[in-house]
Order: sequence, then C-alpha cells, then structure tokens
Amino acid sequence: MQKLNKEKALLEKAVGEFDAFASRLSDSKVLLEMAEEAQDEGSFSEAKAEVVALEKLGEELELKRVLNGELDSNSSYLSINSGAGGTESCDWASMLLRMYTRYADKHGFKVQIIEMTEGEGAGIKSCTLLIEGPYAYGYLKAESGVHRLVRISPFDSNARRHTSFASVFAWAEVDDDINIEVRPDDLKVDTFRASGAGGQHVNRTDSAVRMTHIPSGVIVTCQVERSQIQNREKALKMLKARLYEMEIEKRNAEKDAMNSQKKANEWGSQIRSYVMHPYQMVKDHRTDFETNQVDDVMDGDLDGFIMSYLKSTLTAESQPS
Repeated sequence: MQKLNKEKALLEKAVGEFDAFASRLSDSKVLLEMAEEAQDEGSFSEAKAEVVALEKLGEELELKRVLNGELDSNSSYLSINSGAGGTESCDWASMLLRMYTRYADKHGFKVQIIEMTEGEGAGIKSCTLLIEGPYAYGYLKAESGVHRLVRISPFDSNARRHTSFASVFAWAEVDDDINIEVRPDDLKVDTFRASGAGGQHVNRTDSAVRMTHIPSGVIVTCQVERSQIQNREKALKMLKARLYEMEIEKRNAEKDAMNSQKKANEWGSQIRSYVMHPYQMVKDHRTDFETNQVDDVMDGDLDGFIMSYLKSTLTAESQPS
C-alpha cells in the first residue's frame, strides 16, 4: 500500500503540473488577444514574460516524460572518488561534494552523508551520499562518469597548472522489498571506528560497518549512525540497491553497447571538463553543452548539463535501431 500511495502521489503531481501548465497557457493566450485588441503595451509585455516562463516550464515537463524508467522517480545514492594525483584530486573530490550538495539544496532534496574518507593533506578520498527527493536518481544519473578539472593549483608554490580527475557514480535507492537475495554466507562484514565529528562515542566503539559481497566484489560502507546495528541495516540496503543496479545494467548491456553516446567510466574518458585556467569554461563532452559561468556551476547550477543529457537520450531513443 505504501508503494502504491507513493506512485499515486507522483502521478497526481504529474497530472497537476500538466493541468496547471495548460491553464496558464490558455490564460496567456487570452491576455495576448486582449492586449492586441486594446493595443495595451503593458498587457503585451506581461503576456510575453508569461510565454517565456511557460516555454521553460514546457521544456521541463517534456523532459519529465523521459524519466519513465523503473527507478527514475526514486532517491539516489551518489559516490565520489578522487583519482590519481594525491592532494589535488582529493581537493577536487571535495569541490564536487560541495557542488552536488548545493544542487540538491536548490532542488529541495535532502542530503545525508553515508560515509566519507578524508584526504591526507586536504579534501576527501571518497564519499557516498544519499540524496532524497522525487526523481533525484532520474536527474543525477546524468552525472555518472569521470569529471576533469584544469586549474592553477593552490597547493603548488610555483603556481603551475594542474589537471585532476574524480569519478562520480549514481545509483537508485530501492524499496526495502526489492527482490534481491543476499545470502549471509556471501557477505564479509568488517567493523571499525567511524572517523570525523561525533564526539567521544566514535573513538570508543567500532560502530562503522564495511560490507563486502564476495560473489560480486561490491563493497559498501556506512558510518552515519551511532549504532552498529543501524549501520548494518543501512549498508545492507545500499548493497541491495547496488546489486539491483548491476542487474539492470546487465539486462541493458546489449542496448548500451549500441549507444554511441555512452562512454566507459574510466580515467581518460571524462564526461565533463571544468577549466578554470587559462580560460573559464565547463563543457560536457557527451552533448557539447558548455558555459563560461564556472562559479555558477560549482555553486550547483547543473540544470543545463542535466537537461541537455536527458534531451540527448530522448533523441537517441527516438531514432530507429
């Protein structure tokens, strides 16, 4: 019943958004006709502004029909891992963490840090986030891949230009009743002391949990809760979600192989470049969408990139095989 109520709420929201769009569109047509008849410049300007707003809203509604995958409406896990390069890459990973946190805030998503490993000098080596909200996974799946940064290093006393890499991977949070069997014999569970803030408790107990699924090699870590039992539950849920994602990838392997837009998630095949020196530009190599507003992007303004990617997938799916 809970699952059906969630689906019902999403459908009602979609229908409500379309009805509101249709109503505003009808009203703007009437206003435009009245402005034309009365030769009222003020009404015409008001109608023009409304049409511009409706055009953007219409694009968003059009893209939402792309998010019709089985898991698109779900919340999303997001992992960030620094690449080779030591402190530079760890700092870049922390910048991406801030960027996605800001993106989530702008869209009303809730962010929870599930686990984090800090870098030795600065930044983070890795982290996993749970980003909760309607269609969080549908949008954030566009971010999976390698992200490349070019800048003057703040850690280089000679002020030389450095290139850093970090990988991002999104997978959907799934319901507790997901049909994925995980046998206890297939699990290796390690406990350790959580790092970071938390007071004396984290220094006294081995509450953090690292869970390894031996057959697949998938490893998940959770240290957000004070209780080891709660961390085990969260880790198992993450593991099931990751195994489910792998099963979906396996089913779609043939389709993905035919998709020329898809690139391997490995170093040297970056999906996006963030250039801060010698010029300012962020460019997505899958869609060629780019902007010179680097500061805005790093402050969470990712809508242009995400929408461009979703449009490209819509175009690819509409083409005959």
